[in-house]
Amino acid sequence: MQGFYFDELTVGQSAEMSRVVGIADIEAFAEVSGDNNPVHLDDVYAKTTTFGERIAHGMLSGAYISAILGTKLPGPGAIYLSQSLRFRRPVKVGDLVVARATVKALDAARGHVTLDTTCAVNGKTVVDGEALVIAPRRGA
Repeated sequence: MQGFYFDELTVGQSAEMSRVVGIADIEAFAEVSGDNNPVHLDDVYAKTTTFGERIAHGMLSGAYISAILGTKLPGPGAIYLSQSLRFRRPVKVGDLVVARATVKALDAARGHVTLDTTCAVNGKTVVDGEALVIAPRRGA
């Protein structure tokens, strides 16, 4: 198992991942989620919106946060309990999204970990929020 057990976590510890968002990613996310909003899938329609072009689903960035929690911090065995998200800016085709999770608080009695979560493009926050997970314990 890679990742961290609860007793290995410290406040301020963080992990991140980066992904370039491509058209295929947006189309695959639409297929899996069923969210076929034309702002994500139709160039002609998207040009008429305030964004002027296609944008990625906000929850695609949320999925990058989930990937960090399930694979890096805490990692395999973590149980996702809740997530708040604020969508601050659009993510466009070709954007490099840097997702980060940082341990904010530890509740040893419950094994709960609170993490600040963000996604950024070109150093500007596109999504932020807070996650609550149960971290795996040794021998469990």
